[in-house]
Amino acid sequence: MIAIIGKGSNLYGALTYNQSKVEQENGAVIGVQNMYETLDGNYTIARLMTSFETRLTANRNTEKPVLHLSLNPDPDDKVSDEQYREMADRYMQEMGYGNQPYVIFKHTDTDRTHIHIVSVCVDEEGKKISDTFEKRRSMSVCRELEHKYGLIPATEKQRTGKEPVFRPVDHKENDIKSRIASVVRYLPKYYQFQTLGAYNALLSLFNITAEQVSGELHGQQRKGLVYFALNEKGEKAGNPFKASRFGRYAGLPALEKHFETSKEQMKTNPAKALLKNTVETALNISTNETEFKRQLVEQGINTVIRRNDEGRIYGITFIDHESRTVWNGSQLSRNLSANTFNDLWKEQGGQSQRAEPADTELPLAGKSVMQEQEQVHPFFDFMNEKSTVYPMDDFGWLSILPQAQGEYYDEPDFEYQKKKRKKRRRGWGN
Repeated sequence: MIAIIGKGSNLYGALTYNQSKVEQENGAVIGVQNMYETLDGNYTIARLMTSFETRLTANRNTEKPVLHLSLNPDPDDKVSDEQYREMADRYMQEMGYGNQPYVIFKHTDTDRTHIHIVSVCVDEEGKKISDTFEKRRSMSVCRELEHKYGLIPATEKQRTGKEPVFRPVDHKENDIKSRIASVVRYLPKYYQFQTLGAYNALLSLFNITAEQVSGELHGQQRKGLVYFALNEKGEKAGNPFKASRFGRYAGLPALEKHFETSKEQMKTNPAKALLKNTVETALNISTNETEFKRQLVEQGINTVIRRNDEGRIYGITFIDHESRTVWNGSQLSRNLSANTFNDLWKEQGGQSQRAEPADTELPLAGKSVMQEQEQVHPFFDFMNEKSTVYPMDDFGWLSILPQAQGEYYDEPDFEYQKKKRKKRRRGWGN
């Protein structure tokens, strides 16, 4: 079972999101604790809000007093409503929220039936309930519940402590080629992505971008990839490196095969439903773009947003490090497309412009794109440094990638040609 913990300031949004599932007959209220109950078991948002008013009014200085979490058993687990209530009560008790008012919603709109719990993080005196070692304690409680109710254990990523941990490329360093190599040779082995745009979203976490180029060689039209390091603004920095320098997995032919394989595998990947649920939850409990992205980072999900020169969002991609999959928002749901987020955040992100195709697949580099990296570096620092709250075992996804050894393999690929460059008589891809 997987627990997803979200915190925010928008109680109405959290309740509205869950109540909408009930009204659409894709959910139900299956339990309440320390709340005003109704005779018929039906609840309105206004009725639910009243149970939290005293604590929110007493809140002293907690910036994000709203708790919105979900408990997600494996899709093959068979859990009754009574068992869901028992698991919710046990989880809340162990996490320190047993005396809080909370409401339990069951969602049935995906193959992964799960529950949401909405509560508040401040007690009746307005003091914040301690969240020290929250992630570690949550994982421990989930393991206990799996054992007690015979649930399928969630897959846990184990680290030996010997694997290298990766950091984004620094375009000012001397060994850029080696750093890029250590990433692009191995990402396709561990992550699933369906397009060049999705691949570039993943590469952007390492300050790298790939660009498709074409040219003529020996009278034949050829195409391939070159890689660039990115600077702090998400702009291409320095000279390009042709893909053939990094091995066959980094080249366009291999990547196109990977796109097709990923497309088939991701059709039935259960991570899609869980990611959709997580993104929707973060969207409904956050009040702005920064808070939304921070909520997802805490769940091991990076958000990459593409904007044009006018500031309009034309693409949004979610990178789920738990399942190692990359999804455009529109792939998860029509309601999570680029236009949805542009309309929602236009007050913070600039004036709304004429609509462009949502989730257009373009490289994440160049003047036409304003890449957003404020969440990227803290995320990698978070993974690479020990934390008293979140141990490295919890978020060590990218540590599995092998270190590059400094050698380079020439594979058939497009040779990046500069203007006025003399033609060589060597074979293709030298």
